[in-house]
Amino acid sequence: MESFEVAVVGMGAMGSAAAYHLARRGARVVAFEQYDLGHVRGASHDTSRIVRTSYGAPEYVRLAQSAYRDWADLEQESGERLLTITGGVVFLPVDGPYAAADFTSALQECGVPYELLNPEQVRQRWPQFGVPDGVETVYTEDSGIAHAARTVATLQMRARVHGADIRDRTSVESIVPDGDGAIVRTSGGDVRAGRVIVAADAWTNALLEPLGAAIPLDIMQEQVTYFRPADPEPLGPDRLPVWIWEDEECYYGFPTYGEPTVKAGRDVSENRMLPQERSFVPSDSLSRELAEFVGGLIPASGPALRTVTCQYALTPNRRFVLAPVPQHPAIIVGLTAGHGFKFTPAIGRVLAELALDGESTDDVSSFGFPSP
Repeated sequence: MESFEVAVVGMGAMGSAAAYHLARRGARVVAFEQYDLGHVRGASHDTSRIVRTSYGAPEYVRLAQSAYRDWADLEQESGERLLTITGGVVFLPVDGPYAAADFTSALQECGVPYELLNPEQVRQRWPQFGVPDGVETVYTEDSGIAHAARTVATLQMRARVHGADIRDRTSVESIVPDGDGAIVRTSGGDVRAGRVIVAADAWTNALLEPLGAAIPLDIMQEQVTYFRPADPEPLGPDRLPVWIWEDEECYYGFPTYGEPTVKAGRDVSENRMLPQERSFVPSDSLSRELAEFVGGLIPASGPALRTVTCQYALTPNRRFVLAPVPQHPAIIVGLTAGHGFKFTPAIGRVLAELALDGESTDDVSSFGFPSP
């Protein structure tokens, strides 16, 4: 039986980042992906994701600060440009469930510069936004866009350069604890690993349930729409920031990026379906709801051009899980609940550190394994 220091299950963003960091440190690592690399069945495809430090909780702000350093390191090591900084705004209705004060206090605690703007200040600076009264806006200049598909491909390429054995179209059927490691049973044969990192997102519980360690997951099909403005120039990344609308229903969007369209989506659409039930067909009602909202916030956004689906696997309270399975410490889980892409290179490093060192240089104590 082949033997490795670490096996990685799932080669989306988090698994690819973990494989990269493991291989870069010289570990003997094998990584498995059940589909083709870069597939569209999970949560890591398409072009753009928002990067930001603006969170309402300091543990996420600190991890985002680490992530920016890791993004810079990955860009330097690979020679790829993966981030485009645009600045970013978080819109928070004063009568909504989220408080601007939570964001500003977390940013201030972590030393991140920000501005707190009223609606008139927003409209003066960015007349493209039709922000109504009664909305507080937190602006951070470090926010921007990560190229999603390019990031994942870069991580996989660099992992291979550093010696990772990446096996796509190879499904992991089970993980069997074995002494101080585990046997990973796959469609291509069994391997033994000292540590196993499970970065399988919506498929995680298929591997954890037989171990009595399932995590409650709320799995749904999400969708984003690209809108085609008549004049894309005012909506370009040099003139419009990335944006997030935090309310009972949350939305987010981008300036033009790589094409003359603006992308937007609703966060947590509650269109529930398991991976094996995915329709890959956008919901007409969600599309209409999004078009109405975006048309009000960005009047020049234009008509919908196309809609792309993806998948969310939400943990309780959307907390990250970056921790070993308590009863099986050789198995480490990485789950990011639909808001982790901005942290990708840092989370990959954290998972690699947990596997090789038993602890991380970042404080990830807030992201432990959920209690039963």
